[in-house]
Amino acid sequence: MIAETKKLLAILAHPDDESMGMGGTLAKYAAEGVATYLVTATRGEKGWFGAEAEYPGPQALGEIRAAELDKAAEILGLQQVSFLDAIDGELDLAAPEEIIAKLVHHIRSIRPQVVVTFDPSGYYGHPDHIAIAQFTQAALVTAADPFYISSGLDPAHRVDKLYYLAATAGTQAAYQAAFGDLVMNVDGVERRAVAWPDWAVTTRIDASAYWQQAWQAIASHRSQLPGYQKMLDLPEAYHRSLWGAQTFYRAYSLVNGGRAIESDLFMGVEEPVYA
Repeated sequence: MIAETKKLLAILAHPDDESMGMGGTLAKYAAEGVATYLVTATRGEKGWFGAEAEYPGPQALGEIRAAELDKAAEILGLQQVSFLDAIDGELDLAAPEEIIAKLVHHIRSIRPQVVVTFDPSGYYGHPDHIAIAQFTQAALVTAADPFYISSGLDPAHRVDKLYYLAATAGTQAAYQAAFGDLVMNVDGVERRAVAWPDWAVTTRIDASAYWQQAWQAIASHRSQLPGYQKMLDLPEAYHRSLWGAQTFYRAYSLVNGGRAIESDLFMGVEEPVYA
């Protein structure tokens, strides 16, 4: 019998979501020997913070941001980064069968025990964040269906646990100090960050030993740094708070339950053993 490592898969929307959202957690698990993977839906080709006249265009910016993500992934110790090649800002308009099929392929080939994605509110109502959360949940169900035939030959795979990124009011206050007011207008409606109450958080990860690594990964997304200028001037205490302590909501688990706060995303997961 051969023991295989535990595997963690983050499924997110844009380059920098991994570092901003859970960089400390990814770095911590990678350092502890967990195989960490990332699937990113878009290349963030519309995320330009510089002067409008200097915007290089969607294809060029997408290439820039993909290269930045590669550097961040190396810093965080990720095993693999994959793209779904959806269009930035239009993920919710993508054909569900195509996105779900791609996700099923990744889930079945990687075979993670734990998957992490955005919560249903998309943190601050971002349509791409909401869409990837919905697609992820649909793909987890589909990946476990032995009658679903995907493009690959990998057999069905059932993920043990699904988590949402779950920012509390304290975390949001720290983000507000860095970004200012987190708000966007969608279909004429103003959307703002939605905080998780402390009592709803199921999992708190101590990544205090890795906050500097997470910050280095964030700094790798240089095309986005003009939008993060306030972050560059924040005192160390804010960085420790943002990247060294991260909270999650256990959306489902096949291996554990209860109200006790978890300190490990793999709590209840047995070490996989294969013949």
